[in-house]
Amino acid sequence: MIAPSKRLDNIPPYLFAEISRIKAEVVASGADLIDLGIGDPDQPTPDRVIDALIRSAQDPATHRYDETPRGWRSFLQAACGWYERTFGVVTDPEKHVCQLIGSKEGLAHLAWAYLDAGDVSILPSPGYPVYKVNSLMAGGDVYETPLKESNGFLPVLADIPSDIAKRAKLFYVCYPHNPTGAVATREFYEDLVRFCREYDILLVNDMAYATVTYDGYVNPTVLQVDGAMDVSIEFHSLSKMFNMTGWRLGFALGNPDAVATLQKLKSNLDSKQFPAVAEAGAYALNHLDNHETQRVYQARRDALCDGLNSIGWKVNKPKASFYVWARIPRTDMTSAEFVGELIKRTAIVAIPGTGYGPEGEGYVRMSLTLVGDEDGERFGEAVRRIAESGLIPETSRT
Repeated sequence: MIAPSKRLDNIPPYLFAEISRIKAEVVASGADLIDLGIGDPDQPTPDRVIDALIRSAQDPATHRYDETPRGWRSFLQAACGWYERTFGVVTDPEKHVCQLIGSKEGLAHLAWAYLDAGDVSILPSPGYPVYKVNSLMAGGDVYETPLKESNGFLPVLADIPSDIAKRAKLFYVCYPHNPTGAVATREFYEDLVRFCREYDILLVNDMAYATVTYDGYVNPTVLQVDGAMDVSIEFHSLSKMFNMTGWRLGFALGNPDAVATLQKLKSNLDSKQFPAVAEAGAYALNHLDNHETQRVYQARRDALCDGLNSIGWKVNKPKASFYVWARIPRTDMTSAEFVGELIKRTAIVAIPGTGYGPEGEGYVRMSLTLVGDEDGERFGEAVRRIAESGLIPETSRT
């Protein structure tokens, strides 16, 4: 058999293979698995969006290629309208936005559009693996800036070496953050814009969780900062807002040159999303919100975090995202070892922090998306199992 491309050697080993093996054994044994690993909304897509899809799919105009330069026009207009209503920033659908087949696709292809050998992507650790994998696959180098709990999981810009900054083309950030659930401040974005302007770096803001917030928290965006449009591009997804993960629809919005560069690559790789899906997405952006889903996630967050704290596992409630990032409650195990024992003893799946980079050691990520949960009761069951597992040291309970 012919050998695959050497660039595939840059893809790290599948870190969750052993967890998947143990998980399969648990399922085969007939145990009641509680899977807090996957970050996939379990609530259904709203009926009104499905109805919009049906109407659009019945229109023969949607059955052909979308030959627009950057995406289905009504979708781009809806994206800009939603962004102005939500964040107060006016953008032009003719130059500031392009349609994506999900934000993951856009984040990955941006690296291919910009990086040559010797160029650097600055990216977070812990962080979404797509940034690192595709920067390496594109032939670039990566600099992982550590996100520490003591600094609110924000990168310390002053700690980035100047020689790295001078070689960098892309600076990936993600707030609300996957996996930690941390949020950014406007002041942080102001500092980051100044940093990227100084070193001529494109600021890449992954905002897949922009509207998944709790307790009245309102998330800022980088494009609210003066001058950010000169150096920034944001990535938004309909997956988390409207429970449309499988629909694969999102958009990039920001600096016109960056959007055009990304679209130049995409025009040679894909033929855009099925126009009826884009039309349904436009309907969602124009007419719906995600308040009910937020209510469900908040009830689950409270059930899980309050419950774990009550049994001695000290965790912080996130202001946003649908992840709980928790330091493992013991010092005699790695993150992966703890997750392995958690699956074996309780039939609960979580993700070891090292799956998101070296700075994730000592933590686990638990998702608030859980099929079959109605109002937090399955999370209460998870807490009960953990309390009985022996994984929480007795000293933690006092």
